[in-house]
Amino acid sequence: MVVQQVVPETVERTATAGGPDLERIRTALLGRWPGVRQAARDRMLDPALHRIVDQTVADHRERVTAQLQVLLDSGQVRLPFPEAFGGTGDAGGNLVAFEEIVTADPSLQIKAGVQWGLFAAAILHLGTQRHHDRFLADAIELRTPGGFAMTETGHGSDVASIATRAVYDAEREEFVITTPFRAAWKDYIGNAAVDGRAAVVFAQLETRGERHGVHAFFVPIRDEAGRFLPGVGGEDDGPKGGLNGIDNGRLHFDGVRVPRENLLNRYGDVAPDGTYSSPIASQGRRFFTMLGTLVQGRVSLAGAANSGAKVALAIAVTYADQRRQFADAGGEEQVLLDYPRHQRRLLTRLAGVYAAAFNQEELLTDFHRVFTGEEDTDERRQALETFAAGAKAEATRHALETIQECREACGGAGFLAENRIPQLHADLDVYTTFEGDNTVLLQLVGKRLLTDYGKRLKAAGPAAAGIVAAGIAGRAAGAAGVTALVQRVADGGTAAGAARSLRDPAEQERLLAERVDVAVAEIAPDLRPGSASPEELARRFGARQHELIEAARASARLQQWRAFTRAVEAEEHAPTRALLALVRDVFALQTIERELGWYLVRGRLSRQRARAVTRLLDALVTRMRPHATGLVDAFGYEQGHLRAAISSGAEQRRQQEARA
Repeated sequence: MVVQQVVPETVERTATAGGPDLERIRTALLGRWPGVRQAARDRMLDPALHRIVDQTVADHRERVTAQLQVLLDSGQVRLPFPEAFGGTGDAGGNLVAFEEIVTADPSLQIKAGVQWGLFAAAILHLGTQRHHDRFLADAIELRTPGGFAMTETGHGSDVASIATRAVYDAEREEFVITTPFRAAWKDYIGNAAVDGRAAVVFAQLETRGERHGVHAFFVPIRDEAGRFLPGVGGEDDGPKGGLNGIDNGRLHFDGVRVPRENLLNRYGDVAPDGTYSSPIASQGRRFFTMLGTLVQGRVSLAGAANSGAKVALAIAVTYADQRRQFADAGGEEQVLLDYPRHQRRLLTRLAGVYAAAFNQEELLTDFHRVFTGEEDTDERRQALETFAAGAKAEATRHALETIQECREACGGAGFLAENRIPQLHADLDVYTTFEGDNTVLLQLVGKRLLTDYGKRLKAAGPAAAGIVAAGIAGRAAGAAGVTALVQRVADGGTAAGAARSLRDPAEQERLLAERVDVAVAEIAPDLRPGSASPEELARRFGARQHELIEAARASARLQQWRAFTRAVEAEEHAPTRALLALVRDVFALQTIERELGWYLVRGRLSRQRARAVTRLLDALVTRMRPHATGLVDAFGYEQGHLRAAISSGAEQRRQQEARA
């Protein structure tokens, strides 16, 4: 079916009669890099960049590979690189542009991410000037298509335990790279199956009989004719559930020799005689510092996933505002979006996308400040790693669930390939497990929460015991109903009073923060270092792992709420601010509603307020209904980005014909 290109009404039709100005919201969503984002969106309207439905895997791969040149010609991909390589050092702007590629084809986005965001970025950030001079220009200009060979079949996300070895031979001043067994093969590597001519390979560095942990090496893997070089082998991963425009494959190495200078040596170097040196003494800290330089993958996936969710919502909300089903009492068929359940399923998701968008803007700003050197300290890098881990885990999971909800909300139409949603789900599915499996990332966030809690207690000194005691007393008082009594008094014993309290930002923040703080305080005593043997601590950690991950997820949502609230407070136009506050409140209440059992068990919500959460959420979603299409229009996507028959105006024309 040929989709008719119909430009939707723009957000300029708002701001009438003193109402909210959705153009202001659109501007807020464009963020700190509006010109870069809009230019990227305009570029994605080019049909030459769009995915073709029903292409074979081979044809799709060939098309995506050719499209990389279009991105290179635009200059966008050079943004984060130094001026000597055609860039401007604009780390944040680069990721903003990268997010928008998902509207054309997620395969193109990830293929570009492999080439410039992983392969070339690893040369830039893990290498030194000699590597920049020898390898970087060819990587940027596509003269050397490359892969990022970190993940192994047998270890997945456990990068510290990878088995590939790089043993230094001092006599020949070369590293000998070997994958000692099948499970050590590099797997799921973009560009490995067909296109790659080189790879940044991660391996355990050994010299003088001593291991120094995981390091990265520049390794040629194919000749100009595309044949594997001696000692290098591999396989094609074959068709996947999505992202089939990328030639993922496996690589293995049997005594492959590379010059000593091919060690990307920013954080660890080997002298000609085999002496190892590093500016970071701790092997563990060195490992996390090296991986931290590659955090941009997680930052970019968080934003890209949310862009995919925006596309799905724009399609589903447009369709729901036009599609009619079942007659009301007056004999008039209702549009789907007028049904309360349909509002609940889509508009709560819309609120979540707004929260993720404002959170992403703050994450991009933090990333930019670190990677441009504005605020590049060890403490800031660690904070960025934690922020990115939580944001990526929450945004990708929410995006996948949102796309599925949109699919179901569109009924059979949502299952047709012409309406984009099934392919979006297939392509974005793996976003939850690559660049760090979400569960592993939330565990990282949880450990940081425990570390920060321990630092607060240590800083308190002798008063620490009092802090712990106060926390226990607070939990006991909550369980005894004191908190509930205070809430009933504050609410005046009425549902209206409970609703007022729940719309108070201070009360929302208290509830969302307590979900994190109380959970950590409950878990921490069992996991305190020195409180038991290492074996017993490991057992305890396993027993509390689920609780810790849920606390980390709550922390990521709290961060989203705070970013959303800052965006609300920054809006100076009162009606627009009120609309943003309404959407923020929907996000807060749906987050609290998911956790009602936790709050009730610990006495953190009175039963009256708990009942009020769902009633108020329903009422606020109904208030969002008149603004639904305007709020998705504010995303700034045109039909050329959506490319779905049901968002083209065709459904509206069918309904008009049927009514006539």
